Amino acid sequence: MTDQPTSIHHPDTHLVFNQPAPLENYNAYDTDPVLNYWVTQFSGNWANDRLSEFGHHIGHELLEAGFLANRHLPEFQPHNRFGYRIDQVDYHPAYHQLMAHAIEAGHISLPWTQPRPGAHVARAAMAFLHNQADPGSGCPLTMTFACVPALRHQPNIAEQWLPKILSTQYDGSNKPYFEKAGVTIGMAMTEKQGGSDVRANTTIATPVQESGPGQVYSLVGHKWFCSAPMCDAFLVLAKTGEQLSCFLVPRWREDGSKNPIHIQRLKNKLGNRSNASAEIEFRGAHGWLLGEEGRGIRTIIDMVALTRYDCMIGSSALMAQAAKEAIWHTSGRSVFGKNLHDQPLMINVLADLALEAEAALAITLRIAHALDHIENPQQAALIRSATAIGKYWICKRAIQQTAEAMECIGGVGYVEENMTSRLYREAPVNSIWEGSGNVQCLDLLRVLHHEPDTFKALFREFEKAQGRHPLFDQKLAALKADFADQQDIEVRARGLMEQLALIWQAATLFTYGEPQIAEAFALARLSNHPSHQFGTLPRTIDTKFIVERALVRL
Repeated sequence: MTDQPTSIHHPDTHLVFNQPAPLENYNAYDTDPVLNYWVTQFSGNWANDRLSEFGHHIGHELLEAGFLANRHLPEFQPHNRFGYRIDQVDYHPAYHQLMAHAIEAGHISLPWTQPRPGAHVARAAMAFLHNQADPGSGCPLTMTFACVPALRHQPNIAEQWLPKILSTQYDGSNKPYFEKAGVTIGMAMTEKQGGSDVRANTTIATPVQESGPGQVYSLVGHKWFCSAPMCDAFLVLAKTGEQLSCFLVPRWREDGSKNPIHIQRLKNKLGNRSNASAEIEFRGAHGWLLGEEGRGIRTIIDMVALTRYDCMIGSSALMAQAAKEAIWHTSGRSVFGKNLHDQPLMINVLADLALEAEAALAITLRIAHALDHIENPQQAALIRSATAIGKYWICKRAIQQTAEAMECIGGVGYVEENMTSRLYREAPVNSIWEGSGNVQCLDLLRVLHHEPDTFKALFREFEKAQGRHPLFDQKLAALKADFADQQDIEVRARGLMEQLALIWQAATLFTYGEPQIAEAFALARLSNHPSHQFGTLPRTIDTKFIVERALVRL
């Protein structure tokens, strides 16, 4: 009989090292020098205390709320246990936590209740920060914020609804709007057969009694996309005769009965998953006509213009968060015997991501600055043209940016527990929602053709930066020549849109930005042979400066 060992030593095979701590428990505003810089440049820094408090919650408990809201998805309950139709969507408590925080802080109401210089800038900064916790809940926040100008087309309806819309109280319960202190507003325009071509819509509205502005109509039809179906009311396009009109359709009628808005199903989407999107049917649903019959597109476009702008904010936030996560992760990780921040090629990629994110934020807050001075014809004209440019370019670049950031982090970034996988799935929605890339191009061509003053306002904005860099001057002259040639302009529209975006970003950086960043952008994006791949910055650029500027410092 042999002796048996009394113990066997097993080496520890799961030591965790060379892995950075997650980016959490920090103030998302105070630690973001780039966002602080641009808020200050455009006169929003009077709200710094408010933004600091907002950023604290975003970087602490609301980060976890964002993960929970995306893990526990909305659930549709068509009927209650007794068989009554309720058309209810149930959200995880984290979703309501995110909504309540944003609304109570003034995310929806600030520019409308405190219309002072920098108010739109401060509100844009809040939306930018909120998106870094959860872009999905940003959708109903955006629509509620953006509905205000459209509702003002109908004063009697605005008088009834705006106090609740601009309230800083959130009530996510399923009960009539007149029992709530605060409400949210959604939108339902898209139909199966039309998509972006809303003139193909077939939903019909007929007067219940009298016709005309502010009167009640009955709507019958189907909507292919209704985002955030638990909102208290929706702006809807429907036909009165042969023309489209705009209606405010509440989920509950004024007599306390349920308005027959029947949810058919929730969409199973690639991203934006914490937010429910539904197919709905109106089966005689009551709604108030906003403005004149047949003027529906003109009425709702005031809402669409702002939701398109918020697509810029949302995609800028995705880009900033992706760059931030990539820079943070690589700062705490070594490969091939050196810290990743000492690897020249990795620093080139990270600096390129940071440069792209800052250029996106710069033009986004430039639009907010214009909104703060919309009474100025030059600023109003800039908004009409530049919003389409920004939505087209930033929303497309966000898709590539989030993928590159995920690659910087590696396999850890690809799994669902990490932020970047969600950012990547989220990225395409803003380029699709509120008009695809082609729609933005054609809208811009239409505006520039029919409103020559708008074209002049846009190029006056560019000309502020003339003489700052020879590459900029050369590209601006070439762009003017390209627009002078009207032949096949629709075929060339995407190329023109890209040139407009790069010139506008460069002009904004040179006019308002940090000179070293503007110089780097011109060298990287305005050369005769620019690369659309990240990590190809010219060697003359101080990449470490750019990365240090964007690094979160706890």
